[in-house]
Amino acid sequence: MKKLLHVQSCSVLLFALLVSRITHSQISLQGQLRTRTEVRDGLGNLAKIGAKPAAFTSQRTSLNFGYKWDRLTFGINVRDVRVWGQDAASINNADGSKLFVHEAWAEIVLANIADTTIKFKTFDNLSLKVGRQELIYDDVRLIGNLDWLQQGRRFDMALLKAMKKGWQIDLGIAFNQNSDAFGRAGTFYTAGNAPTTVANSKGAYVTIPSDFIPTSGKGGAPVLASPLSTNGQNQMFKSMQMLYLSRKFGQTKFSGLVFKDDFQKYRIDSLGSTANGVVYGRRYDVEGTNSRITYGAMLTGLIGNASSKLGKIAWQAFAYQQGGKNRDGQDLTAFHYGANFSIQKGKFSFGPGYEALSGNNTVSPDGKDHRFDPLYGTPHRHWGYMDYFYVGTGAAAGGLANAFLKTKYVANPNLYFTLDFHNFALANDMKNGLDASGGKIARQLGNEFDFIVNYNLNKFTNVELGYSHLSGTNSLEYAKLGTMDKSKHSANWAYLMLNIRPDFFYTKPVAIKQ
Repeated sequence: MKKLLHVQSCSVLLFALLVSRITHSQISLQGQLRTRTEVRDGLGNLAKIGAKPAAFTSQRTSLNFGYKWDRLTFGINVRDVRVWGQDAASINNADGSKLFVHEAWAEIVLANIADTTIKFKTFDNLSLKVGRQELIYDDVRLIGNLDWLQQGRRFDMALLKAMKKGWQIDLGIAFNQNSDAFGRAGTFYTAGNAPTTVANSKGAYVTIPSDFIPTSGKGGAPVLASPLSTNGQNQMFKSMQMLYLSRKFGQTKFSGLVFKDDFQKYRIDSLGSTANGVVYGRRYDVEGTNSRITYGAMLTGLIGNASSKLGKIAWQAFAYQQGGKNRDGQDLTAFHYGANFSIQKGKFSFGPGYEALSGNNTVSPDGKDHRFDPLYGTPHRHWGYMDYFYVGTGAAAGGLANAFLKTKYVANPNLYFTLDFHNFALANDMKNGLDASGGKIARQLGNEFDFIVNYNLNKFTNVELGYSHLSGTNSLEYAKLGTMDKSKHSANWAYLMLNIRPDFFYTKPVAIKQ
């Protein structure tokens, strides 16, 4: 059987190469093997007092196939993600598969000003990209592929991409459903990865129906089989619409984003009875959606160059607003803003920055939700490498104020070092629920240092070593865990990552003797 699969794979590859030669199209085939060995002692959340550090190695294996013709581009990315030792040495059918299609899309060219055979000239370039695809915009603050995670992020959607006199205009839409089974009626969407079974209040296991997500008690947080996304997200959107605009003006780039995501409405329900055992949860069979809209703009620019007296200065400023309804139907009004700059002089660069993400004032609540959600970005890049904020473990209800200083030294084209410092604080007041007098916790959350060494071994192989240390406060422990003096306030994390990305069709240039 294995021999047959090998022969079939080789046949497909040879056929693709033959088609490429005959049609003058371009075919690409790249691979990736990325291992990351980590030692965690307080990553994402403060560790309990007396807890031992965790250590493991995770691996991503990818195969990326691409095809390009004059008016069509096609791409498939097949990915396998696992932890070493997670599976038995010999698996059976019940173990399941961690092999999945990360991307599968086609992009059709509708207009190209350079193509005289296309009569439609309203846009310089116009194309439609359909299928499972990554989205990467600006500094992946709000929309990104989350490449730090081994599994990454992708969307099932259609994206209309246009260029007109230097303006980039992207319009995207998505509509999610759970199944296409016969007999299915309506378009209700169960917005989470619910476990197949869960224990009820009597300890007996109950099968979970397809339109139901169990919660930790009545009205509690959803109990999911696996996390959905960043920021502790517990509900995937049913549909979304987005508009992205950008244009460069000299050395300054403007970009604007409008992103609307719609969440299926639900009702509080239960399975079973109090006498025989009950499971509380959410039933996703309510008509309508709760719609959230995020909009704002970003400016980035360069001043001078690396050889000038002051060096090259890269700067950035941005502001975003959120409104409408949150996932649970509560009125939402939130904001996110920030600015930073970096001065590069020779091989060294450094620069400060400040960012704020609004949160709720739990001392004097006004009935609205003021917690800004940074959508579907890559928080690991922005709010500390130890992932305490806006990742799978969520963020403090009081929001975040992040003052930072980042430095980088490029020793040579293949080797660089970075050292970053973050000071984290609450953006709004939080009530201390452990204080009988009803006081509030201090806003200061802690400091974090992140150090990285990155080295290219060769054209296809990269090695990265990282170490991070966080010194937290009781306010951080309470904001994330609801306790005080129950966790270690000193956290450490180290990793070694090997990233191998071969290009199977690459041919090393050969010098021709004259």
